[in-house]
Order: sequence, then structure tokens, then C-alpha cells
Amino acid sequence: MTSFVTLSGTCLGEQDWLELEDFARACGVEAQFVRELVDEGLVQPPQPWRFGGDEIARVRRICRLQRDFEANLQSVGVMLELLDEVERLQRALVRAGLSA
Repeated sequence: MTSFVTLSGTCLGEQDWLELEDFARACGVEAQFVRELVDEGLVQPPQPWRFGGDEIARVRRICRLQRDFEANLQSVGVMLELLDEVERLQRALVRAGLSA
């Protein structure tokens, strides 16, 4: 017997924002955890306590890093800085026409 699950969702455009509670739910975390991430500077909402799709991806990345490396938030912060720098350098290579 085959069972089906129906999922629904909403795509966030550049002008769409989520308030804290909805954002936390979209990320699968508690609102308090989001507050900690903002306080630590790991997530910087473009508007005060209003979040978009980029921030959802960042929180999910933070959760994966914490889980995979059993890392605290300070360690995750260092990892994010390094990953952000690698991405920045990759974009610079593409702009310079030097990417593989």
C-alpha cells in the first residue's frame, strides 16, 4: 500500500519577511534560539526581528554545523566566517573568469 503526504509551503520573495515566531517555526527551532543567534551576531536580520529566506538558510546551516561537529555557537561562528570567506573568494574567481 502506498501512502502520500501532502506538503504545502510558501516561497519568500525579496520583499517578504517573517516575524520571529514564524521564522523560528520555518527553521525548525525555538524562538529563543533565534534570539541567541542574533545576540551572538550569527544571524543579522535585514530589518529588526524580520527575517527572509537567506536567514532561514543560514540558521539551517548553523544547526547542521552544531549537529555534525557538536560545536558550540562560538565555534560555529568561526566556521561560518571561514565558509563565508570561501564563498566570497569563489565569487571573486568567477567574476575574474578564473573558475573551473
